[in-house]
Amino acid sequence: MSVTTLPSSATLSPTSSPVATVCDDLLVPTLNGPVDFANLDHAASTPALAAVKDAVDRTLRTYSSVHRGNGYASRVTSRWYELARAEIAAFVGARRDDSVIFTRTTTDSWALLAHALPAHTAVFVFATEHHSTLLPWGEHRTVTLPIPGCVPEALGTLEAALAADAATSGSQHRLVVLCGASNVTGEIWPIERFVRVARRYGARVAVDAAQLAPHRRIDLAEADVDYVAFSGHKLYAPFGTGVLAGRADWLDAAAPYLVGGGATSQVRPGAGAPRATWAAGAARHEGGSPNVIGAVALAAACSTLRRHWSAVERYEATLTARLREGLEAIPGVRTWSIFDRDSVDRVGVVAFTVAGLDSGDVSATLSFEHGIGVRDGKFCAHLLTDHLLAAVPQGTAVRASVGLATTTEHVERLIAAVAELAERVRRDPAGWVPPADPGAELEAPRPW
Repeated sequence: MSVTTLPSSATLSPTSSPVATVCDDLLVPTLNGPVDFANLDHAASTPALAAVKDAVDRTLRTYSSVHRGNGYASRVTSRWYELARAEIAAFVGARRDDSVIFTRTTTDSWALLAHALPAHTAVFVFATEHHSTLLPWGEHRTVTLPIPGCVPEALGTLEAALAADAATSGSQHRLVVLCGASNVTGEIWPIERFVRVARRYGARVAVDAAQLAPHRRIDLAEADVDYVAFSGHKLYAPFGTGVLAGRADWLDAAAPYLVGGGATSQVRPGAGAPRATWAAGAARHEGGSPNVIGAVALAAACSTLRRHWSAVERYEATLTARLREGLEAIPGVRTWSIFDRDSVDRVGVVAFTVAGLDSGDVSATLSFEHGIGVRDGKFCAHLLTDHLLAAVPQGTAVRASVGLATTTEHVERLIAAVAELAERVRRDPAGWVPPADPGAELEAPRPW
């Protein structure tokens, strides 16, 4: 999706993060005492940027109702809410007539689009997808495509499925749903190539950018993508805000996603229930008092990333290359991919396993002994992980993911810790026992 392949780590010099986060000085307990938290779990949730906290603090001073009053605070809040919408439209390269709708999460965004699909829409989605992208469309209209081994195979599979549907079904509309970057392996799908296939059969394309948006520029117009969805909590803003942006016609024709105040332009008495005339545009699907703080926070994150994209991409390329190279050099460690190893660009997400160890024990050891945060499990992508990890006894992996709160020291600490752990298990596979949680007996004080 207008993604530029970045140079290898050999041509880049590690630097400090170009953008500050609120947790840059976070200390966490370990068995050896407090250490700087090594945040390698950005694919799950990101810490807020310092600029986001500043924007939220300013917004809270005049925080008031949105589009519901003429008092100064309400007018300022309403203006900032719509300016946030415009900022996010610019961030995704929206066309002038596209809608930008605030939701709660990426999951919520896809549920909204599924709700808005015209009757007899066939949806085509690869089994590689996160559950939020794979599941909301309904069994009766979903065509689940098998996990491909390479990009040409994926393109051929999609073309065959679309051609078969065009020849045999009564589908009036078609939607192809793709991930921008895999939340398991970090691989970036070459979206423009899939768009060209989809267009040959009159299909629209929706892109899950939850993992792509924090790391690469997005341009709906340039990539000719119809819809994009992503979440604030993966884009250096707090939880509770997501976005669905794209073509307005299906959204304007659908019944409101949330029925209530704000979604109506007029309500009149009816023979039974009152009769409503629904609002047009984004308001149609944003019933209720909106999360204006979340919208401002997300806009602040988008604005900050737009100003620093080149530096962000260079910095993360350094971290990602070193992370992959370091892990792949450790005996007994394997990293996992959907496609051929180096056939596509990647964001900073690496899934790996350590021979002889349960992934939960690995992640616990990294945390308790080294102050490193990673994720373990199936990453809400069970079909993909079951396929990739079929030969792994526990069927789960560890996922390390870099971002703006990750430093070069954090990456080196992870590589050294995994190497040490793998060596310990090789020396004594039966005698190694996972460490106990050093913070198990501690209770963090309430923040209020």
